[in-house]
Order: sequence, then structure tokens, then C-alpha cells
Amino acid sequence: MAVVGGGITGLAAALRLRDRLGPAAEITIFEQGSELGGKLRTGRLAGVPAEYGADAFLMRDPGGVGDSAAVALIRRVGLGDQLVHPSRLPPAILLDGELEPMPGGTLLGVPGDLTRLPAAIPVQPERDFDRGHPVLGGGDTTVGELVRQRLGDQVVARLVDPMLGGVYAGRADELSLQATMPGLAAAATDAHTLTGAVRAALAASPRPTGSPVFGSLRGGIGELPPAVAAASGATIRLGLPVRELVPAADRWRLTVGPTPDPQRVTVDGVVLAVPARPAARLLETVDPAVAGAVGQLDYASVALVTVALPPATPLPRLSGFLIPADEGLTTKAVTFVTQKWPERHGDDDPVLVRASIGRYGEPGPLQSTDDELVRLVSRELSDVLGGVPDPLASHVQRWGGALPQYPVGHPARMARVRSTLPAGLAVAGAGYDGVGIPACVRSGETAAEQVSTVLEESTL
Repeated sequence: MAVVGGGITGLAAALRLRDRLGPAAEITIFEQGSELGGKLRTGRLAGVPAEYGADAFLMRDPGGVGDSAAVALIRRVGLGDQLVHPSRLPPAILLDGELEPMPGGTLLGVPGDLTRLPAAIPVQPERDFDRGHPVLGGGDTTVGELVRQRLGDQVVARLVDPMLGGVYAGRADELSLQATMPGLAAAATDAHTLTGAVRAALAASPRPTGSPVFGSLRGGIGELPPAVAAASGATIRLGLPVRELVPAADRWRLTVGPTPDPQRVTVDGVVLAVPARPAARLLETVDPAVAGAVGQLDYASVALVTVALPPATPLPRLSGFLIPADEGLTTKAVTFVTQKWPERHGDDDPVLVRASIGRYGEPGPLQSTDDELVRLVSRELSDVLGGVPDPLASHVQRWGGALPQYPVGHPARMARVRSTLPAGLAVAGAGYDGVGIPACVRSGETAAEQVSTVLEESTL
């Protein structure tokens, strides 16, 4: 069995294959990069741990019952005792140059209670009236179109767009409701107002009182990939891109390695756990129509700029804040890392602050040098906070093509792709099933189930 891609999706797939097929199965992970883990990467900055990719995961599954796929995986590989949770400090949003508390009762910024919105977010509640039928009659729409129709432009610009920008680096007017907020999309086919649909969607995913929403690992999320790889017992082949995938009777032949010296490997099944465009290139030899559907997906690029400030640097008592585009800053989100994750940091440690830069369709800021980005972030932090000291150290992590941009109809399109793929081949990853560590883990495990089921059936 082959898994193409050594990010958390591919690693989760390999472990599930091992659990299904047993210790004798030959499982190989091909990763063209020099290390496993993809966007799960922990480094050290000024002597303390710093996340250079994803910094947290949801603790509970989307239905609100039981552990999320990420937590289940962490427990499976023996890291359950390393779980840590963020502080209860609230997030904020920058509105007219002032940090305002993030309003509660929202779903990715879509409000369920308009009375909780700050005055700086003018709303048009008269639009969201009961028209005698559900908000959505079925099908898909963009988040922005729905919210604008029901609550007005400012709710999109000053609340929903910043939230979606933080998660997807995307725009509300271009992102699929079904793909980004499936719970709200489902609730909107019953509820007669958008705010009512938000409340119904939140109620459908209850959280036990006092239980944490997010988690991480004490030493950083970067501890997870090697633990999963070890538990999978898979053969790891780094620095070997897969260049071709060809059906070979009831098996699959992969061409891997550099063009001048290719290697050919034949396997019983394949999980493609790579982004959409490299997946599409490999699928060309399998089904050009499927390759075309997969290759349509576009991605946004981002840069994460982390600065280490002197110990005891005063910051607002917040976990961080979001920045709407109309505030005129390049930075779109800021995390006060040391305050958000106090279990990882001591009083004498440098104060870490992480800023996110990059919005879909706006590549300009990412063309700056690392030093320019650090100066930009420092200047904008000072403008918002009334001054901050020069950083002791800094790190810029660029993630090119990091975040998928789901267009209207994306879930249905991906369902058609999967229904067309031949037996023994499955696709997995954020490009198909959603961003976030739990979604990627679940996607990889589901793909492994599909491939292993075919193999098991063939041996009966």
C-alpha cells in the first residue's frame, strides 16, 4: 500500500491502514519534502517553543459528542497526557482602531444574537424576517451572499470576513457555505431566519459546560507527526516525489524519484494525500475528467510572522485579535501566544506574538522579504497597541498554496470525484474535506478505510 503525502492526512491514513491490515502489511509513505508533518511544525524562538504552522485543534467532533478525530489520534499514539488547553482570555476584533471584545453567539462570525454585536458593526435586522419558508431551499451559496441578504454589508465586512480570513485566508463572497459551515447550511434548510439558523446550528453541537474548545500538545503540535509515523510502522521515503500513477491490472504502478533516475513501485492500493493540483497531475493518467474537477481548486498563500518580545512586555489581556480589511492594515490576525498558552511559558520567558499575513487574491504583501514583514508586523502592532519594544528574535514561515478556497458547489463536486475513482484509489486532505487538523485526520482515515476495504474484499 502506498500513501502519497506525508502531512497529517497521509500519516493518519497510514496508521489506519496499519490498524486495518495488520503488522504484515507493507505500507510506504512517499513525501517529496525533507520532513514529515506538512503544516504541523514546531520550532524554537528565543529559547521557547513556537508553532510555525497550525497552533491548535478542536477537542470535540462536529456533533459535539466525543473526541475529535485529532484528539482520538493523539490518544491512539500515546500523547494523551500531553494535551494542553488555551487560557480563557477572550479574543478581540479591531474596529475603528479600537480593540472590541469578539461578540459571542456567532458561527464563524455569523451572529445568532444581534444584540451582542458592538455598535461599530451596524446591522440591518429588518432584512432577516420570517418569509414563510426556510432561509435556504437547498443547494449551495456563498457565505457572503447569504449574510449580506439577511444582515447587511457591514456584518460581512467587519465580522464574517475577518473570521473567514483568519481560518481560510479567503473572502466571504467567494467561499461555499456548505463547505465552510455545513452545520449552518443544514440548519438554514429548516430555520426561517438566518439568526435562527445560527442558533439551531450551535445547539446541534453542544459543548459540556467548562470543557475546552481547543487543545494542543505541551511540547508543540510538531510532536504529533513523528509519533503517528512511528505507530504506523510505515516505510518512510522522503525527498521522493511521485511523478506518475498508472493502473496496472488490479494494482497500481507509481513512478517516483528524480526524472533522470526514476523508480517504479507497484502496490495494491493508493491514498493520494496531497493538495489538489499535484493530485490532479497524478490523476491525469487515471481519469482526465476527474483530474480536471480536482485541479479546479485554488489555494491561498500566507505568511506567519512570530516575534519574541522582552519578558514581561505588557499586552492587553486577550488571546489575540482579528483585523478587518477596512482597518487598512496588512496584518489580518494576531495571536498573543504566551498569554494564549500559559502552560508552555514561564514568567521569565520572552513574550511571543504571532501575526498572520495573506489574503486570497492579494499576493503583494507576501512578495516582501522576511525582514520587511517583521518590520511591518512590528509597526502595525505598535500602532494598534500604543507601542511595543523591538523584537529579540523573529521567524517568518511562508506557506505557499496553504489554504483551499472552496467555491460554491465544492462538496457536491468532490462527492462526484470520489464516486468516479476506481477501486483501490482514494483522495484525502483539506482540499476535499475541510481545513483544520481533525478534518484532515478524519479525511485520511476515511480514505484508508475505503482502500483497505477493497483489498480485504479481493482476498475473500
